[in-house]
Amino acid sequence: MNRRVQILVALVLTALWGAGIFAAHANGHLRFLDRLEATLTDLRTLARGVQRPPDLVTIVAIDDTVVKRGGSYPLPRADLARVVDTIVQFKPKVVAIDLLLVDRSAAIGDATLAHTLATGPVVLAAAAIFPSAHETVASSSDGPLAALPQAERFLLPLPAFADHADVGVVNVATGQSGSPLSVPMLFRTHDKVELSFPLRVASRALGKPLTIAPDHLMLGDRAVPTDSDFALPITYYGPRRTIRTVSAQSIFDGTLDRAAIENRIVVIGAAVAGGGDFYPTPFDSLMPGVEVVSTAITHLVAGDSIVRDRKVHLADALAAILLPMLLVGLLAWRRSALGLIAAAAVMIAWAGLNLFAFTHGVWLNAATTLAAAMPPVAIFAGVQLWAGDRRRQYLTAKSRSLAQFQAPAVQEWLARNPNFLATPVRQDAAIVFIDLSDFTALSERIDPGELQDILEAFHVLIDKTSVDCGGMITSFLGDGAMILFGLPGAMPDDAARALKCSIDLHRGVERWIASLPPAIGGQLGFKIGAHFGPIIASRLGESHQHITANGDTVNVASRLMEVAAQNDARLALTDTLLDAADFHGAPDGVLTGPLLTQVRGRSGIVTVWFWRDQDRPSQDATRAEMID
Repeated sequence: MNRRVQILVALVLTALWGAGIFAAHANGHLRFLDRLEATLTDLRTLARGVQRPPDLVTIVAIDDTVVKRGGSYPLPRADLARVVDTIVQFKPKVVAIDLLLVDRSAAIGDATLAHTLATGPVVLAAAAIFPSAHETVASSSDGPLAALPQAERFLLPLPAFADHADVGVVNVATGQSGSPLSVPMLFRTHDKVELSFPLRVASRALGKPLTIAPDHLMLGDRAVPTDSDFALPITYYGPRRTIRTVSAQSIFDGTLDRAAIENRIVVIGAAVAGGGDFYPTPFDSLMPGVEVVSTAITHLVAGDSIVRDRKVHLADALAAILLPMLLVGLLAWRRSALGLIAAAAVMIAWAGLNLFAFTHGVWLNAATTLAAAMPPVAIFAGVQLWAGDRRRQYLTAKSRSLAQFQAPAVQEWLARNPNFLATPVRQDAAIVFIDLSDFTALSERIDPGELQDILEAFHVLIDKTSVDCGGMITSFLGDGAMILFGLPGAMPDDAARALKCSIDLHRGVERWIASLPPAIGGQLGFKIGAHFGPIIASRLGESHQHITANGDTVNVASRLMEVAAQNDARLALTDTLLDAADFHGAPDGVLTGPLLTQVRGRSGIVTVWFWRDQDRPSQDATRAEMID
């Protein structure tokens, strides 16, 4: 399977994973994502910071001050009637009582409260009772209201009170973290549907009719951006008392400010420690339920609630599918740090976009997208690392294999530039040839295995010496070799290194032959030729290429071995090489010459010098001349 097919399969599997995660969560599974989303929502709310709420609602709190100054909780109905009566006299838009008036009390108190409720626009709270700790949706339900939480029954205010007021269900929906994230707008039992308390209050305050459409609610001509289950997502403006709050004690003291009530929505609710509902929120560990309800009322009236409707859920679905595919695609595009950086940049951009949308009123799901993205990205990255490690092992083995055939410098050069010498290059270089003498005759008399051992030792000696001097063996010619100095690029000391290599080969091979058994070493000799000049370097072959050099310089260096043998010497050097190497003699070696001669296959005269160790007597004293 080629790489493109592998990437395509990975992208398809990633898309299927993302779609599956989104569908499973949307259908009520993967509840752990709700807890994660609640936590991420709290973090986004804190990042957005405290906001000034629209000044539409005043909370009249039955708080600890009321209890401390001689009151009691629950507040007697006669006292509650006094509170409502005082508020009604200040002409509010609507009075919302977030207290469950479901039990009978003293007859006089109940009658007084009932009479007071008839004097103004009032909304009373009811409660939905569910058969379990979780709100349920009947599986057999159909139609636009099928997604509503189905209650077992409703706890409604006493008829004496309900006859003089509107009624709304006050339940809120808490997330996995315990913080209310939404308020249902509609509730149902098996035979009836009730509006929520905030929706009743908002409809009464705005004086606009409510329309229930298949997928949304309308207050007059304005759509209410509810979730798919007709729940209103809420975000908190700040900690408790961010929404204007006054104590009910100010009514008993006669200090209530008319401006806090007139033409406003007034919500009466409990804020007594240990006497009412309290919820944790991002800003406050204990926020009274009356302020949570007031937040929902403010959202409905001001139209500033956060949007989490069908369009947003469609965007969530696309993000759950496309973001993981993009991340996997980036990792596949560059199996390196660049791919990781690009993927990290995309994740940061997505997180920034998600936070930007949240702070501007659009609630994009973060937990589902993370669950859709992280596993396939982690798996693919792990596979990439594993494949990369396998590839590194392969390339390392290939590099070691290549090193057996190419000099390290050329090997590194080919790795950086695969087209090295694809076009022939003309340059100056030094060429060294070495060859064993009388090897052919010896090979006829000894065992092939022993002969192989001799050749292998000879080749190892040449290879080590050439590498130590920075040369490149372009070819082994059976019992000889050609060594090139000047690749991968010409260097000023090419001639000097070639001269050193020639001398080291002379000494090394001489010692090696001396170490052989006399029957073998006594029959072997060697000859070396070295020259410096222009060459043509290139790559030859098709499927199996090799680097080579040709030209007059190569021919001269090869023929110098014959000149050395003809003059009873082992190392022949041209004056061109010595001049290029800036050689002026050495205390441990002797140069004899010069010899002006012709070489086979070439017209013109070549100036040749012969080198030997100082302790080796000259075999041709007539031509010897010491060069200091």
